[in-house]
Order: sequence, then structure tokens, then C-alpha cells
Amino acid sequence: MARHLAVFPGSFDPISFGHLDVVRRGRHLFDEIVVAVGHNPGKAQLFTLEERVEMTQTLTDEIVAAEPDAAPVRVASFSGLTVDYAATVGAAALLRGIRNLSDLQYEIQQAVTNREVAGLETAFVVAGRSFAYTSSSLIRQITALGKDLSALDSMVPPLVIDMLRQKKDAKHPMLQGLMVDPDE
Repeated sequence: MARHLAVFPGSFDPISFGHLDVVRRGRHLFDEIVVAVGHNPGKAQLFTLEERVEMTQTLTDEIVAAEPDAAPVRVASFSGLTVDYAATVGAAALLRGIRNLSDLQYEIQQAVTNREVAGLETAFVVAGRSFAYTSSSLIRQITALGKDLSALDSMVPPLVIDMLRQKKDAKHPMLQGLMVDPDE
């Protein structure tokens, strides 16, 4: 019998409770999940690829430990086209989270393209209500502009808040750029 492996691709910059919810639920739909942390040299990142992989590995290990009978999870980095990476690991499908109608429109276009170009199906998991408006961009904005990072408690795990605090304290250029007043 064929094993059904799904690749959950993303930049995870940073990883959020919404991302982890997709992993948690995907473990009950597939025989194995590969969380594929993407490297895009043309896109500015707050966290290095290594930091994103390490955070993702730590947090997915916690999910697996809490429910050891569900599908295993692997974390890996990749660059290039997602469909090419998915083919190299033998994926049956891509796993994607949908938060709202905007996500749905974009993701359907991607799913149709991936099926037509690479014969790769996409499985969608609809976000829970508490994750519907969380995005990595919003998390970075709150980090840059907020005084108290505990406002992120409902969006990201404590490990991520600690790492965000380190980036903020170090005056990371991406966070500094978010603080620039456009009227100046």
C-alpha cells in the first residue's frame, strides 16, 4: 500500500500557532508530514534559514511527543520550486493552511498550477477561528512596533517570542525598517 506523504512548505518567518495547527491536523490526514522551510534568496527574512529550521524542529518535536501515535513529522530546508522539492521526497500532496478568502483565491490558483505543471495535488486545512487573522507579517509588525511582546502570546509559542525579543534587542534591520515613518 502506498504511503501518503505531504509537504507543508513555507518560509515560517516566524512559525506561528496557525502553522503548528496545520501540522497537528495534517498528521491525521497523511502517513508522514515534511515541513519544508523555504529559502528564497530574493526575499528578506527576519530569521536565518538555520534559525527557522531549528525553531520549527523544536516545536514540531513537541507536537509529535504530545501525540506519538499520529504521523511522523520531518523538518527540512529547501530552495527552488516547491513542486521540485516535493518530487524529490516523493510527496503525494502539498499541505496548505487557509485563513480567509484571500488565501483561498491565491491557494487555488497555486494548486491548479501545481497540478497542471507537476501533477501534484494540494490538500487544504481551514484555519481555526483563533488563527484566521494571524500572519508572519503581522507578527513581525507587532514585534517592531510593540513595546510588550506578550501581545504575541496567542499567536506564537514562547520560544518564538524569546527569539523575536532577541532580534528586536539586536535592532535587526528588518524590524528597524518596519519602524520607519513613511511621512518622514
